Amino acid sequence: MLLQEEQYIIHWLTQYGALTKTQVVRLLKDKPPQTAEKIIRSLKREVMLHDISGGYYLGVDPMCQPEQRIILSVWVLLQFIDHVEPMAHYPATYPSQIFFLKENMGYEIVVLYDGEQHLARLLQPQEDLRYIFVLPRISMAQELVLPNVPCLFATVDYNGQEVPTIRRMETPGQLGFVWDIYLDWGINVMDYRGCIKNPGVKINSPLG
Repeated sequence: MLLQEEQYIIHWLTQYGALTKTQVVRLLKDKPPQTAEKIIRSLKREVMLHDISGGYYLGVDPMCQPEQRIILSVWVLLQFIDHVEPMAHYPATYPSQIFFLKENMGYEIVVLYDGEQHLARLLQPQEDLRYIFVLPRISMAQELVLPNVPCLFATVDYNGQEVPTIRRMETPGQLGFVWDIYLDWGINVMDYRGCIKNPGVKINSPLG
């Protein structure tokens, strides 16, 4: 019989595929890192968890390869994880990667690469749903046909370190808030408020 935290890990890696070990540790938000490491080692001893790429990633299948859109999405999810229940996040419908529920509001994380601006048209907005777009460059936000709901933006910059840090910025002339994701240490998002694209109708703050 698996412990609850062990069940969580198997569930996450089954639904997302391989994740970085650091991501798995941080998803176990209620456990100290040392305890999370012990849980991971226990699952490895039971051959229920496997090292991928020398142990940088973890997977339930030793042949599993990480999907980079999911990896980026989980980094963003982790900025909210203190307010998200362990089973309240899961793969979303294309072109989104991850859906999560935070304080009775749904969010979808959408990773778009250059040349994929048209995919934003496939989104099906709902009143109680918000979008977080992860883009290779923030100027790409101006090229999107955005849904008529509040949206947030993030850009990703890998500089050779292990853990990306997400910082929200408000860019002049840009609708909404922007996050830069750096591979750095010690900076946290302090406020997630932001809204975007309103066709003339007053809307309340998207995050309460």
